[in-house]
Amino acid sequence: MMKRFLATAIVAATVLLSGCGYNTLQSTDEQIKASWAEVVNQYQRRADLVPNLVNTVKGFAAQEQQVLLGVTNARARVGAIQATPELIDNPEAFAKFQAAQGQLSSALSRLLVVVERYPQLKSDANFLDLQAQLEGTENRIAVARNRYIKAVQQYNVVVRQFPSNLTAMVFGYKEKPQFTVENEKGISTAPKVDFGTASPANK
Repeated sequence: MMKRFLATAIVAATVLLSGCGYNTLQSTDEQIKASWAEVVNQYQRRADLVPNLVNTVKGFAAQEQQVLLGVTNARARVGAIQATPELIDNPEAFAKFQAAQGQLSSALSRLLVVVERYPQLKSDANFLDLQAQLEGTENRIAVARNRYIKAVQQYNVVVRQFPSNLTAMVFGYKEKPQFTVENEKGISTAPKVDFGTASPANK
């Protein structure tokens, strides 16, 4: 009799939890974690390109110390932030992450503008390879970030909607921070890395 009662109680609890959005909260939360991991991975890919990029530019434009130092310092600030899965549950830490990535984007943009002054650098094979890698990485960042944005939007709707909002309160699920519009402008626009170097045939 007791076993039958327990089995019935478990079935009832499962039905109630499913109907109140518990399973949806679980699945959307996992989707956010997966999306966040990809965002971090692509940002790390970009950070890994910075030392070689700076050294290559330095070889042709050592006098641009202020710009080079700006990129190096911005990368250091990015590296100082531990982008753990827990970061996406902390609005303050998430904002610092956004700000640091935005600063690195701005510093890279300034560096690439400086490159315009050095034709030899723009035609250097090593730089051209780094340029292509950076462009590809910026595109991957944009895709990964957009997936994360959509995942958070879906999750936050579930957290706010009735009756799943009651389930969220019971189990401690809270809204997660999102990329802000201001920051998105800074980090979603890939630095211009196509310098439009004319071929001999077009000159």
